[in-house]
Amino acid sequence: MNDKAAKRTVAVVTGGGKGIGSAVCRALTKDGSSVVINYMSSSNEAATLCEELRAINPNTMAYQADVTDFSQMKKMMDEMVALFGRVDILVNNAGLARDGLLLLMPEKDWMDVMDVNLTGVFNASKSVLPHMIAQRSGVIINISSLSGIDGLAGQANYAAAKGGVIALTRALSKELAQFGIRVNAVAPGAIETDMLDAMKDTAREELRRNIPLRRFGRPEEVASVVRFLASEEAGYITGEVISVTGGL
Repeated sequence: MNDKAAKRTVAVVTGGGKGIGSAVCRALTKDGSSVVINYMSSSNEAATLCEELRAINPNTMAYQADVTDFSQMKKMMDEMVALFGRVDILVNNAGLARDGLLLLMPEKDWMDVMDVNLTGVFNASKSVLPHMIAQRSGVIINISSLSGIDGLAGQANYAAAKGGVIALTRALSKELAQFGIRVNAVAPGAIETDMLDAMKDTAREELRRNIPLRRFGRPEEVASVVRFLASEEAGYITGEVISVTGGL
C-alpha cells in the first residue's frame, strides 16, 4: 500500500487484542492504517497493544464490543465512521475453540463456537457494509482455518463454523464486487497462539511432525498475508482463500 493511500486507511480488527489479531493490528499500523482494536474480554492485552501502536499512529483505538451482538457491532462501526469518516478494512479475526467429539459435545459448546466464529463475521460485515457501499470501496478479510477446509477430528463445531466462513467469503465477494469491495479469507494451520498452547505436549509434538516445514507458524506470518490482501497490490483478488499451513 503506498504511503498516500495508507494515511487515509481505517481498519477494524475483531479479536485484535492478542494472537493473530494483535499481529494483524501491528502489520496494518506499520502500513499506515489507523487501526481499531476490537476486543471482548482481553482488555489488558488490547490496552497494552493500543499504547504500543499509538507510538506509530496516534489514531489507534481499542474498542470493546461483542461480535455475537449485532447491535454492538453496528454501534462500533457507526461510531468509527463518525470519528474517522470511513472504514476501509475489516478483518474478521475473533475466534473461539471448544474442541471435543461431536457425540460428547454439549449444545452450548456448539452454539458458542458458531456464534463467535460464524455469526460474528455476519454481524461485523453487515454492520460495516452500508458504509463501504456508500464509499464504493473496502476490503473484508475473514480469518478461517485449515479445519474449515479439511474438517479436523475433534473440531466438528469449529470446522463447521470456519467452513461456513469460507462459503460466506465466496458468496459475499460476488455480491459486493459491483461496489468495489473485495472479500477474501485466510486459512491458518497450526499457529503459535493460545489455542495451540492449550494442546497437550504429546499432541503438539505429533502435530509438528506432520507439518512438512516441521514447525508451527507465527502470527506474523498470517498477518503478512492479511496485510497483502488489504493492499492495493491485491486489487484484483477477491473470493479467494489463502492457506498458511506450512504445507500441512
